[in-house]
Amino acid sequence: MASSYEKYQKRKLITSYFSVIFSIFLVLFLLGSLGLFVINSQKISDNFRETIPLTVFFDKKATDKEVQSFDKKLQQYDYIKSFVYVSKEDAASQHQEDLGENFLEFLGFNPLQDSFDIYLQGDFVQKDSIQNIQESFLESKGVSEVSYDKELVELVNDNIKTITKWVLILTGVLAVISMLLINSSLRLLIYSSRFTIKTMQMVGATKKFIRRPFILHSIKLGITGSLLAIIALIGLCFYIDSKFPDLNINPKEDYMPLIIVCSALLLIGIIITTISTFFATQRFLNLKSDELY
Repeated sequence: MASSYEKYQKRKLITSYFSVIFSIFLVLFLLGSLGLFVINSQKISDNFRETIPLTVFFDKKATDKEVQSFDKKLQQYDYIKSFVYVSKEDAASQHQEDLGENFLEFLGFNPLQDSFDIYLQGDFVQKDSIQNIQESFLESKGVSEVSYDKELVELVNDNIKTITKWVLILTGVLAVISMLLINSSLRLLIYSSRFTIKTMQMVGATKKFIRRPFILHSIKLGITGSLLAIIALIGLCFYIDSKFPDLNINPKEDYMPLIIVCSALLLIGIIITTISTFFATQRFLNLKSDELY
């Protein structure tokens, strides 16, 4: 009979350990995912901004020399990520492919212009910056028009600000929830040992002596949960990089954000479990024997 009870208690203890580790793993993984997003938010937002082209059209009377001069000028600007020259013949071919018919035969001439599709660095895809760049391009010889999707630029920037704000709020809320959830799980685990704590106290053990093994054990659980969250987070990074390479989140090349987040998760796991265990054991140490029931 005693053997069956011991097995039951052992299974109950293992279940409690698993519950604590799973709680730590789950909340730290979610917290780490949001933290990684916040750190990489600038890179992700720049990636979206850098896909919006600024198109420079040349006058039909523009000479090849003027086009080549503009090409050389673009190579000198640091705020330009890349650019592509599109001749009026290439533009016509692209339009024919999109429309599915030869509009040149209908018109009898090519109405399109030579142009450059210019992709700016993400920091410069802002309303004021892009307007200044637009005005400077219009001063170049042979340039007749500079156009870009103003509504798309404003929409992208507004959405990025809104998403970043709500992610920061969600991260803060989740951080508080994670502390409460981990604290609750550890308190339930220590609750099952409340009689052991009181027995040790009754035979003369000091509070510090009683707390130490519980804190060390909780730290081990915190490290285990943190390591599981770190492994899952690394796997998530590689999965996102393989499925969405355009986001430019490559943990092999730019590994510092991942190291920062993983280190923070390990530290948070240790700190939360230490603090929670300290106050949980302190609570039962301060209870009277009849209050344990």
